[in-house]
Amino acid sequence: MSATSIQHTYSIKEASALTGLPASTLRYYESIGVITPIRRGASSKHRVYTNEDLDLLTWVSCLSATGMSVADMRRYLANGALGPAAAPEQIELLEAQQAHLAAEAKAIALRERYVALKIGYWQAVQAGDGARAEQLSDEARTLADELKKTRKQ
Repeated sequence: MSATSIQHTYSIKEASALTGLPASTLRYYESIGVITPIRRGASSKHRVYTNEDLDLLTWVSCLSATGMSVADMRRYLANGALGPAAAPEQIELLEAQQAHLAAEAKAIALRERYVALKIGYWQAVQAGDGARAEQLSDEARTLADELKKTRKQ
């Protein structure tokens, strides 16, 4: 057997460390069909991960890090086997996720602005600048209304 045909395998602990996904998540993704069942060792029956499994899990980890739902990850990975024919649906899934992330970014920016206004308010109070404190309080109220709207969406 040549050195190039020997394939390194990994335990679930090693796969977890290499992908950044907890072992419980690896088992969960397998149990719900996000990934296909992992080969088991002949004698131990423990999961045995290959480099190909780790590559796939790295993609899954990246999709998960974007906040993609499990259902969408499952669809995305299943579509991957279809090749170019799946491109339109893959683009649709990723564009939907991109829009979701843009909405989250907007909401975070609003929350950050609200906190900045409240810091400014308390700095004005501390400095005895009542007019500035009132102005910042009014701005914070207006921004609070915008924040309420983002929570409802």
